[in-house]
Amino acid sequence: MNPPNMNTFSDLKPKKVLFIATRQIGDVLVTTPLISKARELWPDAEFHFLGYRGKLDMLYGNPDINEIIETSDRPGVGEYLSLFNRLFQRYDLAFVTQPSDRAYLYGLVAAFRRVGVLGGHPQGKDVEDKSKRSKAEKQNAWKKLICMHTVDIDYFNQHVIAEKLRLLEVFFRNPPELFSKPISVTPPVGEALTPVITNALVQPYVVVHPGPLTAYKRWPLAHWQHLITWLVSKGFQVVLSASPAKQDVQLNHDIISLLNDETAAKVINAAGKLSIPQAGTLLRGAALYIGVDTSITHLAAACNTPTITLFGATPPTNFGPWPNGFIGEQPYQLRARSQTVGNLTILQGPGECVPCRKAGCLDRADSNSECLDLLEPTQVITAIEQVIK
Repeated sequence: MNPPNMNTFSDLKPKKVLFIATRQIGDVLVTTPLISKARELWPDAEFHFLGYRGKLDMLYGNPDINEIIETSDRPGVGEYLSLFNRLFQRYDLAFVTQPSDRAYLYGLVAAFRRVGVLGGHPQGKDVEDKSKRSKAEKQNAWKKLICMHTVDIDYFNQHVIAEKLRLLEVFFRNPPELFSKPISVTPPVGEALTPVITNALVQPYVVVHPGPLTAYKRWPLAHWQHLITWLVSKGFQVVLSASPAKQDVQLNHDIISLLNDETAAKVINAAGKLSIPQAGTLLRGAALYIGVDTSITHLAAACNTPTITLFGATPPTNFGPWPNGFIGEQPYQLRARSQTVGNLTILQGPGECVPCRKAGCLDRADSNSECLDLLEPTQVITAIEQVIK
């Protein structure tokens, strides 16, 4: 991590500010503490947000955003030209919250001044391969050149919320003030559930979200079967949520196929049936949320729902769901079989390699993760009993 820039710009009063997050919906959600803190600094500024089409629902109804600008994740020449014409030097300041070249180019085109996040090797600064370190340094050189302040990603020791907030360091005479007050994630404003879901809901219910973006973050099917059967036996209805993605819909189907008829009758399969704002509404009414390392887990935490999340390769110190109202920079330990902060509990499987921050044991998207395979349902049940006692 870079030390705070000694040249503060605490007197800067930008009139128009652009926030750039060209990644997934979870990456958009974790920018909201940055946006809220920037609003405190500049209450009269106009805030715009640039991100990928279909990934910005986490900002629905956000009171600090004046305009949302969407672009496709693979724009053609025509779309690039149109976007650049729309952005060109319209902003006094741009926050580049992702380290991609494209995000930086958008920031360069759009604003007179920029601050940005710099990438590094996934296994951190201690990676032994000097050529990989050198490559990352070369990729970052031009980005540093065009920015008034940068923050290095630290995948093991720095939480992503702290990473984003540190983009504001240069605007504070006393940068530690950034973490001296409660920090919260702003969820999207809720939308009414469809009658099909509303009419089927019975209190109390637990939302279970088994489907991550990549296979190496999955928990075994048999473990979900065991857990859901236990929840139903304790009098809970289970809402099995999922995105409309084919793999997530199939995962829910596979889990339900393992349940006996009596248990399955107490399960609502909401795969593909909820928008992000509707998911927020569902989560706000839940007694508990249980999920893997995925964006909906962050949404559950932002909605102040008691949350249990299962972590494998990902360091919770970097991307654990943020406990709303937490004061400080780091809520979590790097490694602990179970740790609870506020109403959030993170469970990790066994192994000295946990967390490795690789793509599973084979270091590829379709790999399994042995640490998740060995995270027993009994460990999750014990955590649930602590929450609902």
